[in-house]
Amino acid sequence: MFKSRSHKTELLDLTDIDQNDLFCNLRELDTINQILGGHKVSVDGLNSIIKSAKVDKLHIVDIGCGGGDSLRAFEKWSHKSGVDLKLSGIDLKKDCIDFCRNHAPEDSKISYYCDDYRNISHHIHDADIVHAALFCHHLTENEIVELIRFCSEHNLILLINDLERNMIAYYSIKVLTKLFSNSYLVRNDAPLSVLRGFKKKEWIKMINKSGPENYMIKNKWAFRHLLIIYPNGK
Repeated sequence: MFKSRSHKTELLDLTDIDQNDLFCNLRELDTINQILGGHKVSVDGLNSIIKSAKVDKLHIVDIGCGGGDSLRAFEKWSHKSGVDLKLSGIDLKKDCIDFCRNHAPEDSKISYYCDDYRNISHHIHDADIVHAALFCHHLTENEIVELIRFCSEHNLILLINDLERNMIAYYSIKVLTKLFSNSYLVRNDAPLSVLRGFKKKEWIKMINKSGPENYMIKNKWAFRHLLIIYPNGK
């Protein structure tokens, strides 16, 4: 079961999800990320990029932004750190974009777009980083290769925060969500997401197939992979 990734479709990827059920799922995912340190993984990756690039101003586009929790975490960190971040989120689901806008703090300056990430240039012309948190495991291997190539061709740094396919992670999240989750989407999809995750060697294979030569992969708590993939020449 853990030797190769599952290609079973997650319920969240269906098109006919009731809005109330989706919103319950988005709220719980934010809670899970806060409790298990999921947002910290992305912030650590961003901090690493900033230190190596020696810049204090960046535009981050969060693709598959879901409920916008990663963007709100970036914005909160930006206020504390003093780093000037311009933040945008893009998602195919209109309900997700509505949720993001309705749950944004009054002083938030995050922009949201309902579209495919491949249409970023229709809305944004000054992006520096594409952020993908818990997004890539929803894709096929070929779609991930396409994403990496897209970022490289558009001179964008790709920051990925996603799940490691791991037996302990699978059974832990299966028990935790069964005991504490009120969302049937979370109870079904959280364990399945782990099974759809990747091993480090699989990431390396996809990156090598895509072309970029400058990248890093780190194991992070809890059973996450942090990847930073730079376009060639950057």
